[in-house]
Amino acid sequence: MEFLGFIEQWSWVGWLVLIALFLAIEVAAGEMTFLMLALGSTAGILSAIAGAPLWLQVIIAAVAAVAFLGLLRPPLLRMLRRSSDQEKFNVERLIGLGGVVTETVTAFGGRVKLVNGDSWSARVQEGTDLPPHTTVVVRAIQGATAIVSPATASSQES
Repeated sequence: MEFLGFIEQWSWVGWLVLIALFLAIEVAAGEMTFLMLALGSTAGILSAIAGAPLWLQVIIAAVAAVAFLGLLRPPLLRMLRRSSDQEKFNVERLIGLGGVVTETVTAFGGRVKLVNGDSWSARVQEGTDLPPHTTVVVRAIQGATAIVSPATASSQES
């Protein structure tokens, strides 16, 4: 019986260890689940400080963790995802961009000048060779080569 009294007296240390463990896992995982468990453990440590018996501390921590998981985690995840940058960067920005052939573009090479002013080595996506002054659209980027196809009125961007 003394052992259970000792555990109840020092249960706050166990809650601190759980909080630290959950926060460490959360830093690695980053999905807010273990943060909610750490908050539930915080409720457990508060109930331990208030003098609640161990069984009640566990129930309070579990109920709080489930409540945080169900009520707090979803809006936090929405806010986190909403703030993520959806803008395209680097070569992703070039896909769909228009340009003009400056040196005949074949399946093996050529050059185009894009509407953003960049000059790129290019290959034709499929079909016949494209002579100079042909309007093209970038379909893909492979290394330092733009894969292009002839522009149609509906696919051309300026």
